Amino acid sequence: MSSLQIGLIVAGVLLVAGVLAYNGWQERRYRRSVDASGSGDRVGVDPGSGERVEPTLFARGAGSAAPVTQFDGRAPHRATDAHEASASGAPHEVVEPRAALLTGGESDAELAAEEPPAAMRLAARTTAAATPRGAPEAPGPDHEIECIIALQPVEPVTAGALAAGLHARIGKSLRWFGRPDPRSDWRQLGSDTPGRYAEVIACMLLADRNGAASRAQIEAFARVIGEIAPTLPAAFTPPDVNREAARAETLDRLCADLDVQIGLTVQKPDPGPIPGTRLRGVAEAAGFHLAPAGRFEFVSEETGAVLYALQNQRPDPFTVESLRLTSTSGVVFLLDVARVGEPARAFDQMKLAAKRMALTLGGDLVDDNRRPLDDAALALIREQVQSAADALRSVHIEPGSARALALFGA
Repeated sequence: MSSLQIGLIVAGVLLVAGVLAYNGWQERRYRRSVDASGSGDRVGVDPGSGERVEPTLFARGAGSAAPVTQFDGRAPHRATDAHEASASGAPHEVVEPRAALLTGGESDAELAAEEPPAAMRLAARTTAAATPRGAPEAPGPDHEIECIIALQPVEPVTAGALAAGLHARIGKSLRWFGRPDPRSDWRQLGSDTPGRYAEVIACMLLADRNGAASRAQIEAFARVIGEIAPTLPAAFTPPDVNREAARAETLDRLCADLDVQIGLTVQKPDPGPIPGTRLRGVAEAAGFHLAPAGRFEFVSEETGAVLYALQNQRPDPFTVESLRLTSTSGVVFLLDVARVGEPARAFDQMKLAAKRMALTLGGDLVDDNRRPLDDAALALIREQVQSAADALRSVHIEPGSARALALFGA
């Protein structure tokens, strides 16, 4: 055998070995990418209920709440007063981190060091990259906060064929989406939405400020789909009611811990009521408008969203008639942290508006215990507003986003 033949044989062996090594490296890299992207599909256990639930919003490292009363109906509590907090030299945290959902086969130490599932991190990055802060979000189903039922029609259907579901009322928000093919984006459907859709999904919100979706509501949701499906006709799989109810309870507890509203009160010294006509004039001059909900609202010119509100210190709502005939001893500036795109910035604007109104009306800016709020106390409140916003973001609820508006709406 010549030296040329020997050289060719050696070169062939080396080439085959190189190909095998490259294929092995590619396979290992592919497996790592599959493992990373699939980690969000693990099933978890809610430590409170013992029920198995899908991975949902994690409350890791939640921040502090605001030193004022929460005004919503979801587990309200009296938060730390600004003056008491300032005495300790730092904001007092009253929103504590909730335990993360436990995943099978992992120790407490591993869970403490673990980040939220990769699928959730990917979804958060995708949303942040695609949607600038303050910009309207593209509509789409939200698997982490909604119970979702997919329908597979035999033939593409129109939105009109879903009329019974589109107009159903079961106590929680319902949304319907359709797309003509799997490559298309989901489109939110209304009774007059044009087009035909080969895929349809129905979504029911699992929690809002009225509480978690009940078993009865989840069963009613499934019943609505069960009545519509044969008329299309379409196949569907009913939800696991126990699992969805457990998800709803877990989500509601998480949101209750993160639900913060900030109030700054403008109070007239006794005896010194504020005439309603005077209040209306000052409020409208400051850019507020009277809303049907019985309060004045300050709306962002950029987004059209309510930044903060002005409501009666008494339980009575403001109306054109009541403002004309009566007076009030004080008004409350209210900032709903979860529902505002940039809460700290909105607080700065609200603080200045409250100071100006107090000066104009000859009143005092006080906390809910009628103690004056100085600049140091206001700075402390601002820090806690920022902490509350950071706590929301830590569980992938961007303040002011569609997800936040759904979870922290009535």
